[in-house]
Amino acid sequence: MVNFSGSYRSDDVTFLLKRLPTLPFVDIARKEKLIQSGQRHYSEMLSPEALPSARYLDIFRSACEANRRQMARDCLTLASLIAARRTGPITLVSLVRAGTPVGVILKHLLRQVLGREVAHYSVSIVRDRGIDAVALRHILAQGHAPQSLVFIDGWTGKGVISQVLTQAIESFNYHHACAIDSGLYVLSDLAGTAACAASALDYLIPSSILNATVSGLVSRSVLNDAIGPGDFHGCVYYKEFEAHDVSRKFVDDLVAAGLALANQEGLSAPVPVDRTHARETSSHFLAATMAQHGIADVNLIKPGIGEATRVLLRRVPRLLLLCDPDAPDVAHLKVLAAEKSVPLIVDAGQPYQAVSLIESALDG
Repeated sequence: MVNFSGSYRSDDVTFLLKRLPTLPFVDIARKEKLIQSGQRHYSEMLSPEALPSARYLDIFRSACEANRRQMARDCLTLASLIAARRTGPITLVSLVRAGTPVGVILKHLLRQVLGREVAHYSVSIVRDRGIDAVALRHILAQGHAPQSLVFIDGWTGKGVISQVLTQAIESFNYHHACAIDSGLYVLSDLAGTAACAASALDYLIPSSILNATVSGLVSRSVLNDAIGPGDFHGCVYYKEFEAHDVSRKFVDDLVAAGLALANQEGLSAPVPVDRTHARETSSHFLAATMAQHGIADVNLIKPGIGEATRVLLRRVPRLLLLCDPDAPDVAHLKVLAAEKSVPLIVDAGQPYQAVSLIESALDG
């Protein structure tokens, strides 16, 4: 296997993805209709990615300046939690794409601050279809112990991916007679479904607001007819975006901030996340929002800044709900909403800074 690291350094991460030629992209509106009608699964298609506007990039840079310290502290906390839960070498398995930058940062902090031996792979997981079992078998074939694996993502929204991960790993363990820990490790666990999290705050994780240009120039993963039974899940590498890529700079800046914090403050004891409260908050909010907005499919609700941003970047948004429209963490969402003519509603009582509702493509 060729060591594919996207636009990252070769020792930062190995993407276990099959590089595909540029796919026939499907425009966002058509993709939405195909997904919601059940004609195609979302993993079978990609919509074209566009480079962010100059105004949006300015907001990204501002978000990095404002929230770098918070994210660095959470990465340090998560690294400490991982180190406490694993003996011997650690194998980080980040979930494409949002988990990848976090995994790169954690690898460096675990090595440089905690003195641990760390490998880092990035693999695909797909709602309804599970994790890439070919990739998992490849990791184990490299000699990594099953108990060394740690699954990394950026955050939880409704908790769907953590549930998919649990089911997929339970099945993998059964069929391969091993005992991989199915827990998900994240920076922010809004849904209360992660095994381990640094916090449950809905804050702006800066890497959540860009697409490929902060994720190694790799597309969202693809699982369609181009993927054979022995292949890794697929991706497209956006070589044409190389001049605009910030992937390395982003992780380097976060690692530097994490090292500085460790030197200044040491490693503080993490505050346990109240998972029960987070789960109850999520459940009550989803039920109330479905009733209030006449939504029959919970998949059309995307809570939290990270998920709300994804909707505005690559889905067909119906509404953007903000708790405080003047909060700096949602400035990028207001830009995207204005660019796409998405109505904005202020709901000061909602438990998340931002929520996006997806337009039903089947109405009418």
